[in-house]
Amino acid sequence: MATLSALKFNTVEGANQALSLLDSLQKQQLIQVLDAAVVSWPADKKKPKTRQMQSTVGAGALSGAFWGMLFGLLFFIPVLGMAIGAGMGAIMGNFTDYGIDDKFIKSVREKVTPGTSVLFLMTQGAVTDRVIPSMKETLPPFEIISTNLSKEQEEKLRAELGEEG
Repeated sequence: MATLSALKFNTVEGANQALSLLDSLQKQQLIQVLDAAVVSWPADKKKPKTRQMQSTVGAGALSGAFWGMLFGLLFFIPVLGMAIGAGMGAIMGNFTDYGIDDKFIKSVREKVTPGTSVLFLMTQGAVTDRVIPSMKETLPPFEIISTNLSKEQEEKLRAELGEEG
């Protein structure tokens, strides 16, 4: 089963550092990164920059359209206001399959601010007893904004990373 997660860093480069580490761990066959995207928001900019990973597994697990729509919902829709209208319900219905709901959207909007970054990540097959310690030792502190793991799995992961649930 693939896991979709969003990891927030209090630095602009944190998400890129995490993606580099995960690329290294993937080469060691400790995790499979199916797809990823980075949002970084330099402190002196009005809006964040987004970048989709060039997938090493064909076209990737998620399409560029998926990331584009997600980032649009997260960072640009508030500007458009009610102009989107009833179509939003249909769009959000598609995202719930990935564990992305209104709570997730609101949480990311509140936490991604100038001077921060987020790594959106779809993975599978993680050797957690090797990946988690490597992340804790190598990366700047980060917060798990969301994951589609079961409640019990997420609580265990947060505990292993030293985060409050």
